[in-house]
Amino acid sequence: MVESDRIRRLYEAWGSHPYDEELAQVEHAVQCAELARTSGADDSLVVACLLHDIGHLLELERTAGSPIHGVDDDHAAAGASFVAKVFGPQVTAPIALHVAAKRYLCTIDPTYHDSLSPASERSLVLQGGRMSGVELARFEANPAAIRAVALRRWDEMAKNPVGSGLSFDDFADVFSRVLCSGRPA
Repeated sequence: MVESDRIRRLYEAWGSHPYDEELAQVEHAVQCAELARTSGADDSLVVACLLHDIGHLLELERTAGSPIHGVDDDHAAAGASFVAKVFGPQVTAPIALHVAAKRYLCTIDPTYHDSLSPASERSLVLQGGRMSGVELARFEANPAAIRAVALRRWDEMAKNPVGSGLSFDDFADVFSRVLCSGRPA
């Protein structure tokens, strides 16, 4: 499984880079996955939470650690496409939709918008802001929308600067179970 090894290498190489002002990429990832796990999410959704921002790591790799700021790097689509080499839609669809889920939640729930971190507020503007009526209907019709919204809520909560004490390896068992459950068609 060369692709799964590449995922691990991406986190080893670029996971210590800042996610936002206060924590590293890998810390954000494990906090998100742990929130999903302790909430009783299925293994595929826990893995989606762990890998949801892998597109940022791909951008760090592509730019040798110097990403271009102030543009939307479409990390959700890039990450989902990359992860699709190893995982099926139960993992990839929530990853692909997690930015749309933020836009959706900001549109339907003003309290969600008010809870965004400063970094999420800045990126929301780059990602298109609140959804139009057509975008809302399209998102709500997507079969993966509920899973993407769950991931997004954990994503926003996974920004504790104190740190979790967890590492990527703490999710090796769930990662392996999902890998073993079958490769994508």
